[in-house]
Amino acid sequence: MALPHNALVLVADGTKVLFFRNHGDQNQIDLRTEAHDRREDRKDRDIKTDGPGTAAVRMSSGGADTFRPAMGETDFHQQEEDRWIKDAAEELKKRALRNDFDTLAIIAPPKALGVLKKCLHKEVEKRVVMTINKEMTDRPIPDIEELLVGEAAPPA
Repeated sequence: MALPHNALVLVADGTKVLFFRNHGDQNQIDLRTEAHDRREDRKDRDIKTDGPGTAAVRMSSGGADTFRPAMGETDFHQQEEDRWIKDAAEELKKRALRNDFDTLAIIAPPKALGVLKKCLHKEVEKRVVMTINKEMTDRPIPDIEELLVGEAAPPA
């Protein structure tokens, strides 16, 4: 489906969220930045508060108790990225409920798109006309417009 005039376009990943508005029409996309936000990427030591839990394990040879991690290391970066995407979904919900947009296109990499789709409000879901599984937050606007045009074109 072509992207109509005034459609909202969300380009997001785990660290950056961009909102664009199509000031063009279905034949000529003209994206203008409406809002953008970038999360500061933090190091693991700044995010986590403690090491993984441990469990006593009896060794069969000597009978002594040893301790080793009971579970795998939590991916704190992924948790923060998921939380960032959930915040974007919440912003979309607020905009949809105040009728800020009728049509929405979403561009995000696979993990972010998966998290986002799970969090979308019904009012937002009804307005989604296009989802593109691609990392585009660091690309210039003409590249994003070209991608949208390519996705909106009918198959040959």
